[in-house]
Amino acid sequence: MTDPVAFFGEQFNRQIAAGQYELNPFERMALPFLKGDVLDLGCGLGNLALAAARQGARVTALDACDNAVGDLAKRALESGLSVEARQVDLEDWRPDGQWDAVACIGLLMFFGRRSALAGLEAVRDAVRPGGVAIVNVLAEGTTFMGMFDPGHYHLFTRGEVIGAFEGWSLLEDRGDDFDAPGGTVKRFRTVIARRPG
Repeated sequence: MTDPVAFFGEQFNRQIAAGQYELNPFERMALPFLKGDVLDLGCGLGNLALAAARQGARVTALDACDNAVGDLAKRALESGLSVEARQVDLEDWRPDGQWDAVACIGLLMFFGRRSALAGLEAVRDAVRPGGVAIVNVLAEGTTFMGMFDPGHYHLFTRGEVIGAFEGWSLLEDRGDDFDAPGGTVKRFRTVIARRPG
């Protein structure tokens, strides 16, 4: 069995040791939309959070991995950027406020179906009127399973993701496939939507 928090904790330790803090393609896609008060949900090492803060955003960054959050808090303090980093169990996270932009990249698929869909609703509810949600998940058709706890993950359908933002302006709706180890595939769905108002 694979514990995703432990899996990513080890990966983050390797990246911290190597100084690997580059934005991934999905973070680069999200960055232009991150303005004002920003929530980075499942921030990992916080590369996106720091990049958003560098362009003037005030960022709340949440992740379950304590080593990633600790490293992000240290780098934010050293750079004088407006990033509040906190360790939080994200599976049952629900918003206690709203933000101008909410980025949730590479997180929700690590929960069972019910929690994954509730997490998608939580992202939606966390966006202020006129604000933007950026969601990136692994989708149906993914065959790389090495990072999942068997029976405790959810591969999203396109309809599930865009359906959560019904009535919103759809700014981006795209699928991307990436080769993965052992001849497998990671199939991603990314949606960027603006809330009315």
